[in-house]
Amino acid sequence: MATTSSARKAIRQIARRTEVNKARRTRVRKAVRQVEDAITAGDRNKALAAMKQAEPELMRAARRGQVHKNAASRKVSRLTKRIAKLGK
Repeated sequence: MATTSSARKAIRQIARRTEVNKARRTRVRKAVRQVEDAITAGDRNKALAAMKQAEPELMRAARRGQVHKNAASRKVSRLTKRIAKLGK
């Protein structure tokens, strides 16, 4: 167990950051899952609407270090390509 006051404070900060990071990661996963579900269902309009929500979430996560910048860009690109395949 932590003995110094600075170590105790670090433990509190880590716990707080962990909660924030979990919440952000959950938001990203949920947004991406909604896009993937719409693509699977073949509903282009629903997929586009979900993508409008998912892309900012992914980029925000990348900016804040939850996801690597290139990983977020790759995910957005691949989802966009899959939506485009649904046709018009």
